[in-house]
Amino acid sequence: MQRKVCALLMLFSVLGVAGVNAESDGDPRDPWEGFNRGVFAFNNTADEYLVQPVARGYRQVTPAIVDQGIANFFNNIGEIKNMANDLLQGKASDALVDGGRFIINTTVGVIGFFDVASYIGLKRESEDFGQTMAVWGVGPGPYLVLPFLGPSNLRDGAGQGVDSYVSVTGAVDPEAARYGMSLLDLLQVRASLLGTEGLVSGDKYTFFKDAYLQRREFLINDGQLKDDFGDEDFESFDF
Repeated sequence: MQRKVCALLMLFSVLGVAGVNAESDGDPRDPWEGFNRGVFAFNNTADEYLVQPVARGYRQVTPAIVDQGIANFFNNIGEIKNMANDLLQGKASDALVDGGRFIINTTVGVIGFFDVASYIGLKRESEDFGQTMAVWGVGPGPYLVLPFLGPSNLRDGAGQGVDSYVSVTGAVDPEAARYGMSLLDLLQVRASLLGTEGLVSGDKYTFFKDAYLQRREFLINDGQLKDDFGDEDFESFDF
């Protein structure tokens, strides 16, 4: 999605004049905390007054089977990204599984509307270029919050730009259809998270930061956490 690339470029431009001077409250992972909290507040306000109401409307008018089918469709598109990053990480067997899932769900699963591959035992794994760079030894860099996109860090933010630039969705023409697909994808994800607000405890900014960083560690280490964060299913979170 080209909008992600533009958002990242805008963010790094802003960081160049403001973010670096933001004061941290002491977390060495978050030296730009002042700037990040400002972006977080903006995102939270936009979510509360714009995204959430639209997501609730989407949930009310969309049958559950259609909603799940839309989620399956976008997950199926994402298998191309997963397969490419598995190959870049040297995970040939996982890349074969991703390719098999894409072929099966695109054909038998009616262009991905049905996740037939999972029913026959081909488990879906999420891979992205941020994870690939981590496997290559690239450090995460400072934590930062991206406008509209939420929690990230320098490595993963750059990774999002690469993934969006080479995504299947980015090749959709005309441009209006491409943006429409991107909006539908984001809307479906947000609708799936409705009702989870009660899980947040303590300072909301810190909660999301810790959850994001723990989830990234979980994904990069293929399901192994170095630090104890409880028994949460991190695969179900999508920040």
